Amino acid sequence: MCRKWSSSCLLLVIVFLMDISKAPDKVHIGGIFDRRSIQALTAFRHEVHIFNRAQAKRFRVLNDTSILDVTDSFAVSNALCHHLSSGNLAIFGVSNASSLATIQSYTDTFRVPYVTISTAQNFSHNSSYQLYMRPMYINAVVDVIMHYEWKKVAFYYDSDEGLVRLQQLFQATNRYSSVLTIDTKRITDDHNGYLMLKELHLMDPDIHQRVLLDVRTDKAEKIILKVMNDTEINNSKFHFLLGDLGMLEINLTNFKIGGLDITGFQLVDPLNQTAKLFISTWSNLDPKFWPGAGTEHLNYEAALAADSVRLFTRAFGSLLHKNPGFLRRSRLAGIGKSLKCTDDSEVRTGYGEEILQEMKRVRFDGITGHVEFDEYGQRKDFTLDIYNVAMARRAAKVGFWSQREGRVHMQPPRLVPNPEETNENRTRIVVTIIKEPYVMWKGAPKNGEPLVAVEHLEGFCIDLTKAVAEKVGFDYAIRFVKDGSYGSVLSNGSWDGIVGELIAHEAHMAIAPFTITADRSRVIDFTKPFMSLGISIMIKRPQPAGKHFFSFMEPLSYEIWMCIVFAYIGVSVVLFLVSRFSPNEWHLSETEHSIANDFSISNSLWFSLGAFMQQGCDISPRSMSGRIVGSVWWFFTLIIISSYTANLAAFLTVERMLTPIDSAEDLARQTDIQYGTIISGSTRAFFQNSEFQTYKRMWAYMTSAQPNVFVQKHEDGIARVRDSGGKYAYLTESTTIEYVSSRKPCDTLKVGNNLNSDGFGIGTPLGSDLKNKLNFAVLELRENGDLAKWEKHWFDQGDCEKYNSNKDGVQSALDLANVAGIFYILTGGLITAVLSAVVEFVYKSKIDSTQHGQMSFGSALRSKARLSFRGHVDKEHRVNGTRRRSHNSVTYTYKGPSSVVGGSHGFDDVNTHTEV
Repeated sequence: MCRKWSSSCLLLVIVFLMDISKAPDKVHIGGIFDRRSIQALTAFRHEVHIFNRAQAKRFRVLNDTSILDVTDSFAVSNALCHHLSSGNLAIFGVSNASSLATIQSYTDTFRVPYVTISTAQNFSHNSSYQLYMRPMYINAVVDVIMHYEWKKVAFYYDSDEGLVRLQQLFQATNRYSSVLTIDTKRITDDHNGYLMLKELHLMDPDIHQRVLLDVRTDKAEKIILKVMNDTEINNSKFHFLLGDLGMLEINLTNFKIGGLDITGFQLVDPLNQTAKLFISTWSNLDPKFWPGAGTEHLNYEAALAADSVRLFTRAFGSLLHKNPGFLRRSRLAGIGKSLKCTDDSEVRTGYGEEILQEMKRVRFDGITGHVEFDEYGQRKDFTLDIYNVAMARRAAKVGFWSQREGRVHMQPPRLVPNPEETNENRTRIVVTIIKEPYVMWKGAPKNGEPLVAVEHLEGFCIDLTKAVAEKVGFDYAIRFVKDGSYGSVLSNGSWDGIVGELIAHEAHMAIAPFTITADRSRVIDFTKPFMSLGISIMIKRPQPAGKHFFSFMEPLSYEIWMCIVFAYIGVSVVLFLVSRFSPNEWHLSETEHSIANDFSISNSLWFSLGAFMQQGCDISPRSMSGRIVGSVWWFFTLIIISSYTANLAAFLTVERMLTPIDSAEDLARQTDIQYGTIISGSTRAFFQNSEFQTYKRMWAYMTSAQPNVFVQKHEDGIARVRDSGGKYAYLTESTTIEYVSSRKPCDTLKVGNNLNSDGFGIGTPLGSDLKNKLNFAVLELRENGDLAKWEKHWFDQGDCEKYNSNKDGVQSALDLANVAGIFYILTGGLITAVLSAVVEFVYKSKIDSTQHGQMSFGSALRSKARLSFRGHVDKEHRVNGTRRRSHNSVTYTYKGPSSVVGGSHGFDDVNTHTEV
C-alpha cells in the first residue's frame, strides 16, 4: 500500500521528522539529597517543574534524585555511579565533610559538574568540578565580631563541618590573634549545649559571654530557649552570634520577654522581589504532593536548591544559543572515553568541562540574591543581611555585609515587616499612665476596664493623643500600663512597664510623661520631645519666718540689743559721775535758794533715754565732760536708730522663707533630710548611671538608707513629702513639682536648678510604621503653638502664691502678728504708769498723815482723792492760805507760795530736781 502512496508516505515521514526536530530536547540531571533536606529536594523538583512548564523552551529538564544519608560514603558512591552511568550532565545536592572527598574524586574523574548547596570546605583550592551555591562567609563572621569589639568568643559546634569552619575561623582571624581569644567546645545535642552554656555563665555571672553558635538554626533556637527559661541564668549577659544563614527561620515570638541579644545572618532577603514571587508560589503548593511546601516559611537551603536549577538552565540555554549542535553531540559517544564506575557500570565522559565553565560565567539575581562564581567555584559579590533580636524585640535588620567591599555596614534597626502592621484601618492601642496633669480621670475612675474611652480622660497627654491621631489618621483606644510603671531593666535583661509592653508589641505607642533615655532608645523608638524638663527637688514648703509678736526687734540681733541696754546703763552712770565731780554742774536753786545738781541718777537715766528715743529732755549738761558724754551718746543713737529704721522696713514687709536646702549639693552634704525617687523609671536610672561625684554619692545614700527612700508610685512620693514634716525630699520631673506646688494645699516646693535636661517623647516599638508620622505630627504641633498652649492651660492655673527663693523673699503687707509686740509694750507701759501713780498717791497720803498727827490716813486719802477728782480747792475751805476740812473740825496749814490761787495744790512745792 505504501508503494501506491509512496509520495504521500514520504511526505508523512518528512513531516514526522520535522515535528521530532521541533520537539524540546530532553536534558538529564541528577540529584543527591539527605533525608533531612526535604524542603531542599522539593524546591529542586518544583523549580524543574516550573522550568518545564514554561513555553518556547528548546529543552526540557528530567531529574533523577536519590535520597540517602550523605554521611554514608558507600551510599553516596553508589548514587554517584547511578547518576553518572545514566548520562546526567550535572549532579545537584548536598554534601558532608565525610563524603566530600568521595564526591570530588568521582566528579573530577568523570568530569561531571557537581553543584552543592552545602558549606564550602576550603578557601582557595581549585575544586575542579565543584560549584558551591552556599557562600563562603567566614569573613563576615569575623567582621561582625570585630564590629562588636569582642575580645573573647566561645565557639560551640556540633559537626565535622563546624570543625572545618573553626579551622577557617582561625585562618581568618590570624591578623586579630593579639586581640581575639577563641574558646572552642563541641556539643552533642541541644541539652548538652545548654548545660555547657549554663556552666560557662555560673563560672563568672558578672562577665558578658559572647557565644558563636555554629549549629543548625533549629538546634540553636532550642539551645537559646533553654538558656532563656533558666532562672539561674542572667540572659542579659549573653550575646549569641549564629553561624548559620537563616536567622529569620527562628520562631522569634519565643523571645519576646527573654532579654537575650541574638545576632545572625540572613541569606534570603524577604523584601527581594524574586524571593517574594517564589514564596508566593511556594505557599500555594499542596504539601501532599510537594512535601515541605504550602507555607510562607522557606529555609535558605531550599532557596539555594531552586537557584541551582536556575543556574543550570541559564548556563545550558546559553550553550545552546552559542552552539546549537551541542546537545546532539553530547548524546553521542563524544570525545571522551568509556570508564567503569565502582559498580561496574559504564560511564562515558562528555562535555562536563564546557557546562562547568558556562555555569561559572552565568550571572543572575536569584532567590538568594546575586548569583555569580569565581574561578574556584565559590560565590562572589554576594550580600548577607545582618539581623538582631535585642531586649525582647522581634528581629530587626541592623546592617549587611558586602563580599565585594569586605566589610560590615551597620544601619538603624528596621523591624522585619509584619502583615498586621500594614493594615491601616486597625485600631491602635495607646498605653499610658495616670499622672496629673498629663492623664487624669474626668469624673469617677472606670476601674477594671482594659480599654478606656478618651471621653473619660483629660489632661495634656490626652489633648496630644487626640491631635496626633487626627493628623496621622488612625483610630485608637487607650489602655493603662498593667504594672503601673514606666519601665526598667529586670535581672534577666528584659524590661517591665511601658517599655516592656512596647517591646512585646502589646501596644502600638506610648503617650505619657515618658522620658527619653539612652537605654530606652536602644529597645524602642522615640519621637522628637513634646516637652522639655529636668529632674528637680521637691520639699515641704517651710513656714515663713518672722510671724511673732516681737518681730519688730529682729532688725537687730539679740547681742546688739543686749549691748544697747548695757550701753544705756553705762552712759547714764558715767553722766551721773562726771556731773557729780564737775563744778560746772552745781548751781544755785532759784526756788529753794540752795546749791543743786540736775543730774541725779534718775535724771541721768531719763536724759539717756530721751536722747536714745530722739525726744530730748528739759535738762542739759553744763560741763565739758557732761557734754562730751552726751555728744558721743547722741552719735551712737544716731547710727543705731538709723540702722534699725533701715532694716525695719525690710523685716516687717518681707516674709522670709528659710529653706533648709537649695541644691543637690546641699542634699548630698547632709543626713537630716532623707531623699529618694520612684522605684523604677528614668529618674532612678539617672542617679544609678551617673558618673558625677555628687550624684554618685546621692545614689549610694539612697540604696543604703533605712527606711527605704524609694516609692512605688508618684503619688506616694508626694504624700511622703507632705507627711514627713520637712524630713523627706522627692526627686522627680521639674514640671510635675511645679504643678503640684501650685495646687492646694500649697505645702510643697521646688528648690534649686534642674539636675539635668530631659524631654518627654512618644514611644513606639522599634521599626514601627507610625514612628516617622508621629514625629512629623509632634513637630507640627510645636511649630503652630499647640504644645505651648496646652502646657499653659494645664500647668499655669495655680491656686498658690508664688514662692521665690529664700534670698529674695516675698513682699507682703504688715499684719498684726508683725507689730503686736509694740502694742503690748504700750499697754504694759500704761498699766505700769497707772500702778506707779497709785503707789505714789498712797505713799504721799501716808506721808501727809504722818506729818499732821491730827489727820488720819483715811482722811488724807479722801482729801487727796477729792482734790484729784475736782482738780481745785474750794474757796470755803481756804482761810489765809489755810485749807480746812468741810465735814469736821480738823484743819491743817498748807505751806506753799504766797498766792493760793496760783500755786496752792495741796503738795509741798519743792524743786522737782534733786536737792543737795
